Amino acid sequence: MAVMQAQIQALLAAQGGAGARGETTGPNMGSYMEVAKPAIFNGEAGRVGGFITACRLYIKMRLRGNMVEEQVQWVLTYVQGGSADVWKENMMEELESGEVEYESVEEFLMCLKKEFGGGEEESVKAAELRKLEQGGKTMEEFVQEFKRAVRGSGYEGRPLVEEFKRGMNGGIRRKLMEAENPPTSIENWYRRVMVLDRN
Repeated sequence: MAVMQAQIQALLAAQGGAGARGETTGPNMGSYMEVAKPAIFNGEAGRVGGFITACRLYIKMRLRGNMVEEQVQWVLTYVQGGSADVWKENMMEELESGEVEYESVEEFLMCLKKEFGGGEEESVKAAELRKLEQGGKTMEEFVQEFKRAVRGSGYEGRPLVEEFKRGMNGGIRRKLMEAENPPTSIENWYRRVMVLDRN
């Protein structure tokens, strides 16, 4: 365990190693860009998808050339608190003992998602989607928020369109439903409501 913690500290120190203007040096793509690091993940099911997305982006931009073991250790540094602490401790022991080895960081991230997301993430996302309402947002803001909420919710097809219509303000919904050719697919709904909202 101490060896792995030392490796994690060395990895973090290496991430701090910077060139003349503060950017990371080496062959990694995006070394001249600022890339946001993921927020700490504490095992909360509703946050696992966003955490994994943030990790993927950072790894792609900053850690692409690193070994899989280093990438996995880097992700583990952001897994802290709540139920995640015990899981992380067990994972570090399994990695250190050689009980488990990952072919890619993506394989590790899927393990993390399975552990903390499971079916619970889908029900959390579905509940979030059902609560979503346009309110004072522009239609473009609502559409983007709706698209984010849809990912991982299990909704598709007609039920997805119905949830979208339910969440939007009544005026635009009525105009489109009474139109000569009302939209049928979710993509058509997105496009047409934004056009109507701009006019």
